[in-house]
Amino acid sequence: MLTMKDIIREGNPTLRAVCDEVPVPLTAEDIQLGKDMLEFLHNSQDPEMAEKYELRGGVGLAAPQLDIKKRIIALLVPSNNPEKPEPILETVMYNPKIVSHSVQDACLADGEGCLSVDREVPGYVVRHARVTVAYTDMNGETQKIRLKNYPAIVVQHEIDHLNGVMFYDHINAKNPFSLDKDVLVLE
Repeated sequence: MLTMKDIIREGNPTLRAVCDEVPVPLTAEDIQLGKDMLEFLHNSQDPEMAEKYELRGGVGLAAPQLDIKKRIIALLVPSNNPEKPEPILETVMYNPKIVSHSVQDACLADGEGCLSVDREVPGYVVRHARVTVAYTDMNGETQKIRLKNYPAIVVQHEIDHLNGVMFYDHINAKNPFSLDKDVLVLE
């Protein structure tokens, strides 16, 4: 079981590396890694498990955060709707690639955080409001998914990790809370 001890922190050179494509067909090892990453996200969102194992809550995890330079991300975006408690997005993506995106940009009102960053970094992280992502799933099948708003931001954050980009690289250094008038601010 993965815990916070398995997650590397900023300053580790792996977080700034461009990761390698995962060979398809997937190996049993790569499939298991994806399952372990998804299990970590489930545990981190379960109040009892999170407390027991001292896990910080996460909605996404990228292999380089585990010091593994492979293009693998796991996503678990919970629902805010009590009538539909199943996650909005729950998947493992191998070799994810943004194939198209909106002109409209968006950011989270509260900024972004990261399991590999143990400090608060204030400022708006501007990303695309909508993205289409192509990837290979755990069954080795090619998938394409359209995401908007919060799930789109989460997937972009995780794909950035595969390219050695940290979320705070997107924050305006001179004026962290400045935005163009067309940027959608998500609560």
